[in-house]
Amino acid sequence: MKNTKAKIGVFGIGLAAYWPQFEGLKERLEGYQAQIEVKLREMGAEVASAGLVDTPPAAQAAGDLFARENVDMIICYVGTYATSSQVLPAVQRRKAPVLILNLQPMASLDYPNTDTGKWLENCCACCVPEISNAFARSRIQFNVVSGLLVPAEGRANQYYERAWREIEEWIHAASVLRELNYSRIGFLGHTYPGMLDMYSDFTMHHAQLGTHIEVLEMDDLEARVDAATSEEIDAKIAEIRGLFEIAQPGSDKISQPVTDDGLRWSARVAVGLDRLVSDFDLNGLTYYYRGWNGNRFEELGASMIVGNSLLTARGIPAAGEGDLKNCIAMLMMDRLKAGGSYTEFYAMDFNDDFILMGHDGPGHVGISDSKPLLRGLGLFHGKRGYGISVEFKVKTGPITILGITQTAEGNLKMLVAEGESIPGSTMQIGNTNSRLKFALDPATFMNAWAEQGPTHHVALGIGHQLPKIKKLARLLNLELAVIG
Repeated sequence: MKNTKAKIGVFGIGLAAYWPQFEGLKERLEGYQAQIEVKLREMGAEVASAGLVDTPPAAQAAGDLFARENVDMIICYVGTYATSSQVLPAVQRRKAPVLILNLQPMASLDYPNTDTGKWLENCCACCVPEISNAFARSRIQFNVVSGLLVPAEGRANQYYERAWREIEEWIHAASVLRELNYSRIGFLGHTYPGMLDMYSDFTMHHAQLGTHIEVLEMDDLEARVDAATSEEIDAKIAEIRGLFEIAQPGSDKISQPVTDDGLRWSARVAVGLDRLVSDFDLNGLTYYYRGWNGNRFEELGASMIVGNSLLTARGIPAAGEGDLKNCIAMLMMDRLKAGGSYTEFYAMDFNDDFILMGHDGPGHVGISDSKPLLRGLGLFHGKRGYGISVEFKVKTGPITILGITQTAEGNLKMLVAEGESIPGSTMQIGNTNSRLKFALDPATFMNAWAEQGPTHHVALGIGHQLPKIKKLARLLNLELAVIG
């Protein structure tokens, strides 16, 4: 998995006319900006600093810097009052989203004993409305974080903690934005025939996400599977045995034992998938191929679950049935450090008010509640072929589901809901499946989710990720529907 850092352009603002009037003011503001830049780097950002901008020409130079550096987001640190005419040029060249930091150094002023110089050091709120107006009228996307620059005593410290938590979420969202902008997603085969919700417009993915879609043929996989060596296959078998438990046949009539030959064939295909990902420099994989009458491509298409689960676990999400949009959702969730497992709605439980969710095919085994199982299946329901499938349920605790759909206008749209993974029995059918409880009852939730025109797959991740997802949707300029 690539560890992509957000590239953040940073500039502070002030008014050049103040410097000769108030000795030391400029130096103090530059010191505050330096502290901010250190904290941004500690958060994992790559910082391109334009320093303290205090004139229109300096703003133009800052704008040129941010354009050259191809920054993902621009942070405007409001040190003191500055006219908007000396701020706008700094963000017009790159036209990246802007985060305005309205961070006051002091929690409260000693008003009777505060002189003009000390007030100017703390009057960052003065011009935030003015520059926000200039950005809005110039169609520059901006967001504001207000609070304290440094820790404070007592209840005021909440404004320091909240502000810096929000800033860190923006930095994390910007890193995912950059990852999407530079990602390469393989599309192998075709979408499951007839699933109209999943048919994707590749051009719109390029246009709205910056993501490259690499169209692949089954022949590309076949050649790499055939090239797998005995040593590579043995190593992959050892990796599989270390990660999975081998399940015995269950009560389901389609359940079968995992044979040595079946495991070796799945391992060979997994080696081929590794090579495919490496050769095409892929960050994710969307796949499905029906095949026919046991032909070679049917054998390949039916034997990818184990290898693709291994890929997903190491940060290369693999979405079956040719669901490109859900592969993107899985990539987002993975980069938010939440996992992102290929999932759909299975059943509603009206006794205990939860929804059973899971899927056949690959899952993100890194978020399993225990060692995942490999289960042999005599057939894959609704699909050609047979082979080894993956079974587990997600860890108990907070979860988030993220879906991506496409509107009638052709725009990508995100849907999100937070809930809890609760303990209890699940089906032993060679599928991932988990008990998920949301704030709304199952019937109300399903109505609200379906009314948004979703696809029937989602990316299931651990933790409550809504604050970060909101920021990511904002940076991507995509509509976000929050359910419940």
